[in-house]
Amino acid sequence: MGDSKQPKNFFQNMVYKIVWSKFSEQQIDEIFLYYQEKSKSYEIAQKIIVKILLAPDKLINTPRIGQREISLEHKNIEYRYIIESNYKIIYSINDESLQVRIVDIFDTRQNPLKIEREK
Repeated sequence: MGDSKQPKNFFQNMVYKIVWSKFSEQQIDEIFLYYQEKSKSYEIAQKIIVKILLAPDKLINTPRIGQREISLEHKNIEYRYIIESNYKIIYSINDESLQVRIVDIFDTRQNPLKIEREK
């Protein structure tokens, strides 16, 4: 009947769903308001947010392309990140549910210790 073993690239054939945590959604709102206030332009703020929101789409087929987030290694979950503009999009991967969970949008211009804040 054939070999029932999974091929080495088994997870490469999977499509993952992007899920945004409440915390990451709050970060998006705060970033939008910041740029809207700073630039006095809804369009500029929207353009920045759209870039951030679309960036994780590349994780749908290749969730492990992001680097490991070393500052969160002490947690029980492996966190990774991708960069969009000045922002780290921090996420975890659940292979069982085929989900990439966006947990934080972190401004890389901030103090790196702030990345430890609750998510």
